[in-house]
Amino acid sequence: MTPHRALPAPDRPLEGRVALVTGGARGLGEAYVRALHTAGAAVVVADLLDDEGAALAADLGARARYVHLDVTDEAGWETAVAASVEAFGGLDVLVNNAGIANSAPIEHYTTAKWDAVIAVNLTGTFLGCRTVVPVMRAAGGGSIVNVSSVEGLRGGERLHGYVASKFGVRGLTKSLAVELGRSGIRVNSVHPGLVRTEMTTRIDVEAVPIPIGRAAVPGDVAGAVLFLASDASAYLTGTELVVDGGLTAGV
Repeated sequence: MTPHRALPAPDRPLEGRVALVTGGARGLGEAYVRALHTAGAAVVVADLLDDEGAALAADLGARARYVHLDVTDEAGWETAVAASVEAFGGLDVLVNNAGIANSAPIEHYTTAKWDAVIAVNLTGTFLGCRTVVPVMRAAGGGSIVNVSSVEGLRGGERLHGYVASKFGVRGLTKSLAVELGRSGIRVNSVHPGLVRTEMTTRIDVEAVPIPIGRAAVPGDVAGAVLFLASDASAYLTGTELVVDGGLTAGV
């Protein structure tokens, strides 16, 4: 990733690197933070959940910081990236994970619903990518991992803004990959399927045709994020890593 750095140990592939994860205080974001930290990275937990984010950073210790971040706020992004550089000397990995969902039949899907989900899921991802690029360019490279969804690969009833935003994240990932490859910056997207978190506890897994036969747990997706963050995926950019237990294989 960055030519002047020594090769990391195989069990700590992100040794000496710095990663920022949005929506990192709980759920899938927390799983990404913990996986990156275990792999040797210094981690910056960025979220609106101050108590939970600060507690997670405190639990991880000296190689972790919490920063308050509303991903729709341009100034907030500048502050978060500057805090990462100040604390750890750089920023090598960005995981754009923060996201929201809402739903309604199209005739009742309001402009407010649309604007809210597009602002967080798509504009927030765009702002994060735009803000970190100068820092990564100066360091000689980096890895951006944009969290999309299987709903960025197919339609979803009543999820109009969510589906549009996740398709947008997928497209943005590809345009950035084309533009930034020669700067040593890789940009890839992850597309989780049904993952067992607090948000999905009401979903009947038995009714979802998952070939593997179970919902994912956060660690299943965290492994994919870790892979894309590390040099194990050094020749991957602009790709879509689908982590859905085969859910979309038949689409």
